Amino acid sequence: MTDAAAPAPSPEAAEALRHPPRVSPGTLAIAVTAAVAAVLVILFVWRLPPFVTTLQVTENAYVRGQVTVMAPQVNGYVVEVAVQDFEHVKRGQVLARIDDRIYRARVEQAKATLAAREADLANADQAQRARAAALLGREAEQASAQAQAARARADLARINDLASDGSVSLRERDQAVATLRQTEAAVRQTAAGGEIARQDIRSVAVSRDGLRAAVEAARAALRLAQIDLDNTVIRAPRDGQLGEVSVRLGQYVSAGTQLLALVPARLWVTANYKEAQTAHMAVGQPVTFTVDALGKKKLRGVVEDLAPATGSEFAVLKPENATGNFVKVAQRIPVKIAISPNQPLAARLRPGMSVVTKVDTKGGR
Repeated sequence: MTDAAAPAPSPEAAEALRHPPRVSPGTLAIAVTAAVAAVLVILFVWRLPPFVTTLQVTENAYVRGQVTVMAPQVNGYVVEVAVQDFEHVKRGQVLARIDDRIYRARVEQAKATLAAREADLANADQAQRARAAALLGREAEQASAQAQAARARADLARINDLASDGSVSLRERDQAVATLRQTEAAVRQTAAGGEIARQDIRSVAVSRDGLRAAVEAARAALRLAQIDLDNTVIRAPRDGQLGEVSVRLGQYVSAGTQLLALVPARLWVTANYKEAQTAHMAVGQPVTFTVDALGKKKLRGVVEDLAPATGSEFAVLKPENATGNFVKVAQRIPVKIAISPNQPLAARLRPGMSVVTKVDTKGGR
């Protein structure tokens, strides 16, 4: 069985096969443009040449400041709250007062103790001077006794010479011997008295050292009491703006109780960039940032410093990748950004605000 012969193509079809339709120049241009645009979009999204940018952007950034939490150093009842919520204060301004009657009494007690110790020391000084005078008297008596002993010794020598030829009686010689012995005993007695006087001086000197230490201890106690009294007045350590004032009149507070927070005027921005983004960052590079709370308005700053370690290194519980399956996670490095001066909007910044930062890694180098 043979296949049937295929029908012959029509003249129109044969002509179309010999001469295919041409694409119009407009259609070709549109197709080429679309292809080029798609390639450019891919290059832009992946930041490939020629769209490599020097701007490093992150939304993981916040306004920071050294917020001071004010707390008392002494216990007591609050008798005055001199400020209100969100008030601007100056350095040294009184914020609150604690009842100081007990602390004033302690100061007076410390003053009285110091006066008593100083009186004891003055008495010891006087006793030492008296002992020194007594020693001089004993030394004078000893010198007098030594002189009398020397005279008695000379008299006895002369009497012995005279007694050899019978010019002096034995009675007179015995009396001279007795006189010499009495004067020598007087010398020994005055020497012992002098030694006693010296020991008294040493004893008083030791007592004075102890009394002098007691005076210094009393002075230190007075200083501590005065410090506690001064600490009953809580003052602002710097210029700034207060947060919520949580302390209330009549409240009993103890040392370390949080009363209020003080936000200083100096603020900065901390931006947490991925480690790869910091490859070309350096101190002094210009920064622009927008703040969500300010309607995305731009402010200026400069890179002040880069953290010495990634944020995870400062965490209490550090990640441990020694066991299990490892998944590489890009770490972030905190970058401190100083806010440029003479910007009116900077006065509206508050710690904790969210910002978007852009660091120009090409500038400032």
